[in-house]
Amino acid sequence: MKLLEEKIANEGVSIGTDILKVDMFLNHQLDVNLLEEMGKEFYRLFKDCGATKIVTIESSGIAIAVFTAKYFNLPALFAKKANHKNVGNEIYSAKCYSFTHGKEYTMNVSKKYLNSSDKVLIIDDFMAGGNACNALIDIINQAGAEVVGIGIAIEKGFQPGGKALREKGYKVRSLAIIDSMNDGEISFRSDDC
Repeated sequence: MKLLEEKIANEGVSIGTDILKVDMFLNHQLDVNLLEEMGKEFYRLFKDCGATKIVTIESSGIAIAVFTAKYFNLPALFAKKANHKNVGNEIYSAKCYSFTHGKEYTMNVSKKYLNSSDKVLIIDDFMAGGNACNALIDIINQAGAEVVGIGIAIEKGFQPGGKALREKGYKVRSLAIIDSMNDGEISFRSDDC
């Protein structure tokens, strides 16, 4: 998605060769016009997948998932990263290591909101090693639901997550794939696979 690539190139900050800071428009302060366009693009890419629910992870994926869900006219559901008393004990859980935070956390989804009749489109802000997506897939499998697609805003193509999920047969579409980051220079892949 050219608009997202331009935003990353103009405003994103690469730190070393593996950290991309986009908090000025994607995961701290939000550019709602960009998010709107991203939701529209995910709809274009996945409109025929038969999704019944859009699922993401707390908290950076929520805004993107909400704009995407708007175009699908579907509910957006997010996995919580901590135990919350208001979720209850009837939950699906999976452990996930966060590269960004350098720690493992447990993701939880209430059984009330995910079941075997659901066809799930996963939406998230970043894909690197694929840990978050794999944990969500685990939760979706626990519910007996089906993953019908994975939409990622920014994929670090030089890390193994996207490739591994594609090799498992998942339909993964990323709006921007970064091939490399070095000394502030960001190189994008020309296609989404």
